[in-house]
Amino acid sequence: MKRLTAVYSKACTLNSFMESAGIYIHIPFCSVKCIYCDFYSIADRENSIPRFINAIVKEIETCSMDVSNWKLETIFIGGGTPSLLIGSYIESIIKALERKYDLTMIKEFTIETNPGEAPLERLKDYHSLGINRLSMGVQSLEPNLLKFLTRIHSTDQVFKTYENARSAGFENINFDLIYSIPGQSWEIWERDLLLMLGLKPEHISAYTLTLEKGTELYQYVKKGQVSMPKEDQANEWFLNTHGILKSNGYPAYEISNFARKGMECQHNLHYWRIQPYLAFGPSAHGFDGNSRWGNVRSLDRYINQIESGNSPISMKESLTQKNLTNELIGFGLRMNEGINLAQIPEKYLNQFNTNLESVQEKWSNVLILLESTVSLNKKGMIYADAVGVDLML
Repeated sequence: MKRLTAVYSKACTLNSFMESAGIYIHIPFCSVKCIYCDFYSIADRENSIPRFINAIVKEIETCSMDVSNWKLETIFIGGGTPSLLIGSYIESIIKALERKYDLTMIKEFTIETNPGEAPLERLKDYHSLGINRLSMGVQSLEPNLLKFLTRIHSTDQVFKTYENARSAGFENINFDLIYSIPGQSWEIWERDLLLMLGLKPEHISAYTLTLEKGTELYQYVKKGQVSMPKEDQANEWFLNTHGILKSNGYPAYEISNFARKGMECQHNLHYWRIQPYLAFGPSAHGFDGNSRWGNVRSLDRYINQIESGNSPISMKESLTQKNLTNELIGFGLRMNEGINLAQIPEKYLNQFNTNLESVQEKWSNVLILLESTVSLNKKGMIYADAVGVDLML
């Protein structure tokens, strides 16, 4: 069994890898709350958008985080459904960021949108503001499955919104897709996948449907009203999905993310590489290299806190070097690039070696061991969470 040697004894601390950074903006508004979604979002509150915009602008203006040694390279506006906001509202947020931070090095600027909820003129406005990447919440092309997921768009609106996005000038588009949905056959999923590939997006995110506590779907399953696909089926579909996407020019670079060469989502890579990012908006979570923090998970409380001159942060956790190393291991296993062994502090190398040997004995033929990285093969990625727990310090 392979064991790490003293070649890594001069391992750098994680903090020395923290120059690249991003900004996350959370927009909580939705037309309908989807039954499977665990992200903070609320429906029927469009009347609160003007107050929300004023609040998030003020949050940005009053942020005291020192980012002088950060290289801000990405911005991601997520939700919720950010495309419910007209261009002038998004412009207000961007101008606040420009007044506060150096955005001259931003290379990727993403906004999430739903089919049917992003008119052509609005997409043109977004593009004119410097947003250069669009992430579309397609999820499925099957009407019955869309209804089950409480998605309100039609199949036709998927293609129309994509056409509008290209017309508006977007050259970097992602499709979010979901599989292993109750009632979904492999034939339906494969058809959807091939139809989406036929449009030649730059990026595809394909997620297995998971149960999250607090969602309607979780309650349906708990009450026996809905049955989720068996684990064996989900695993088989996972491997087949990876095979189809790779053979069509979209190799995986993370468990659920696939891209044409050079079109990987740089913002998400900040998260997975344990790099810092600012975060604004209700429920938004940020990381400064040493601590993680999160804002209140309530639109009203968020607005009230800021209007009262108080911080919207509801939790903050300082991470030890051991915590950060475990995050490096857990997130590293999710990526094709794997765990960067040079980032494991010297004092943890012996324990990591011991854990690595145990994992090799317990999990046969799942690891790829190279001189500078440890990663999982496709079979291993099915069990990434469990392997990660066994490998952590």
